[in-house]
Amino acid sequence: MENYKNSLKKYTCPMHPEIRRDKPGMCPECGMQLLETQGLEADNNESTHSGLDKHAGHSTRIFFRKFLVSSALTIPVVFYSDIFEKIFGIKAPVFFGSDYLPFIFGSIVFFYGGWVFIRGAIREVQARLPGMMALIGLAVSAAYFYSLFSIVTASGTPLFWELTTLITVMLLGHWLEMRAVSGAQGALKELSKLLPDKAELVLKKVDSGALETKIVLIEELRVDDVVFVRPGGKIPADGVIIEGRSEADESMITGESNPVQKTVDAEVIAGTINGDGSLKIRVNKIGKETFLAGVMRLVEEAQASKSRLQILSDRAAFYLTFIAVFSGILTFIVWIVVGADFGTATERLVAVLVIACPHALGLAVPLVASISTTLAARNGFLVRQRLALEIARKVNIVLFDKTGTLTKGEYGVDKVWVVTAKDEKEVLQLAASVDAYSEHFISKAIVKKAKELGGQLFEVTDFARLPGKGIRGKVRGEDIHIGGAAMLEEFRLSLPEELRQKTVEEAKKGKTLIYVIRKTILVGVIALADLIREESRQAVRELEEIGVAVAMITGDSEEVAKWVAQELGIKEVFSRVLPQDKSLRVRLLQESGFLVAMVGDGINDAPALTQADLGIAIGAGTNVAIESAGIILVKSDPRDIVKIIKLSRRTYSKMLQNLFWATGYNIVALPLAAGALAFRGILLQPALAAVFMSLSTVIVAINALLLKKKNL
Repeated sequence: MENYKNSLKKYTCPMHPEIRRDKPGMCPECGMQLLETQGLEADNNESTHSGLDKHAGHSTRIFFRKFLVSSALTIPVVFYSDIFEKIFGIKAPVFFGSDYLPFIFGSIVFFYGGWVFIRGAIREVQARLPGMMALIGLAVSAAYFYSLFSIVTASGTPLFWELTTLITVMLLGHWLEMRAVSGAQGALKELSKLLPDKAELVLKKVDSGALETKIVLIEELRVDDVVFVRPGGKIPADGVIIEGRSEADESMITGESNPVQKTVDAEVIAGTINGDGSLKIRVNKIGKETFLAGVMRLVEEAQASKSRLQILSDRAAFYLTFIAVFSGILTFIVWIVVGADFGTATERLVAVLVIACPHALGLAVPLVASISTTLAARNGFLVRQRLALEIARKVNIVLFDKTGTLTKGEYGVDKVWVVTAKDEKEVLQLAASVDAYSEHFISKAIVKKAKELGGQLFEVTDFARLPGKGIRGKVRGEDIHIGGAAMLEEFRLSLPEELRQKTVEEAKKGKTLIYVIRKTILVGVIALADLIREESRQAVRELEEIGVAVAMITGDSEEVAKWVAQELGIKEVFSRVLPQDKSLRVRLLQESGFLVAMVGDGINDAPALTQADLGIAIGAGTNVAIESAGIILVKSDPRDIVKIIKLSRRTYSKMLQNLFWATGYNIVALPLAAGALAFRGILLQPALAAVFMSLSTVIVAINALLLKKKNL
């Protein structure tokens, strides 16, 4: 039964009921915390729970329209009030029914402009989470019904000008907040806009078998469909190129500004932009399975999760609501006791309720967190858990897994020694020509290197595999043998002493040695290894520059580990660590007083990623590693770890600044609203209180938006 109830849970914004989510979080329109609803109300409104983009700008326009109408009606209300005559010494024209203008226009403003706050207050009370809407709703209701009471009983002074100006200012403030928040809450909206609406599907004519294209909606695509993408067009689905050559702009997905070369068999991502070439792509993922959908899911999860500071600010805002109500009632009683009339006491009550609205406090942390999530996605890493980003600022050691993290996790040519060939290029040409007929990963690495150097592959005949030794083939009528030490022994060849010493040293570092033999003569030697990422050197250097220690952990031999560590300048190395012992090593570092960030990509890294204070998964790694981590590097670039730490520090700083602005404002303004300085003639009117309340929220929003101006 409990599971059934949980399945009915929906979350909605008290101000914008059209915004509905399956998880808690922030309203993408105004930044307020979503409130939980259950049962029929959620089901009846299911139609509104589609994409993020469905109501984009809708509520913002409504609030602006309400503000304009309320402003127009507030002017005559103020014009016919006592305050206008007192300030300007001008009496408004009197005509039949003019005495009722404040009541008529005030009622219209209350029900047209203020009802949205009343409705929001009702939702907050129903959800048992009274907050900003409850306070505003209580304030405007108290002002309006007291004014009605004063008219009916012909006693006291109506508060219609205070009521209309209060509602108008609140509408303006909320509209400004919504504009600021919607600009910051753009991560999912931007991602959803990446996908084109339609795709050009390649079909085969039934009668002639000729190919033709047909424009279809994205929703109609199926796995194994072939789509045609024209130059400059958006790629409609994840897939593999089967025909064509181009380059793709993947900057919105990976943060990499340089175009990525795309040829046959290259994978492409939905939403990225094709370059100058035409492509035919076989679809291999659609809908929720696409990379972009996964990114959107992760960003949504991150925006729904909460940091410790956000939990603290939410709790503070919750208690502030009760403090405000208590303070308002106490203020009302004290003013009555000291002899003030009912209207004055009510005015003070309204001012206290308005000034104490915790919207700025409730917005202070989640808005910064939302912006930081967006910034992270734009800079090539995804935050799955906000707590992970929050703790990154305190990390004092980063523990890198070696294979696939600091290294590429794939074999490549590291060195070439010439024995009898003309140069390194000839050694690679001969080897690659024969290796092109092999599927072995070492052969592929040699062929790739030869092509990178522009070497032309020769025609090969009589290709054959030699089990346990290598391969052979005829190139230009000459037998070429490619293999390891066993091949060298078969031909009873020996290396020059200097070269022998070098190969022994390289072998100790875990490198694979391949010998190239023409006829019976050694042409050259090729050393292959798991290539170190060029970005790793910079990452290690930059981490040390910001005061973070670097260590490496690997299951490889001590010699291999030392070689990689020396190349990168890493001083702390843990080698020959079994997969099940990696998490133990993390725990030992933690017990030594370190706050550990673990970076890995494999299944065997998952326990260590979970054990670490901060788990960071390489984006090209396994799903298990990604699910175990709090942050994912989309580009598999270790330099992004420096960006994570910098963003964490700046995010935390902005959160503290916003908490100062929000709480400081309430501490100072609340006594003024209650009338603490009334003996000096200083009284904070409800309308002015509304201005200050809205201003504090806008300041918090603008301060949060300044985070976007910082380069990581």
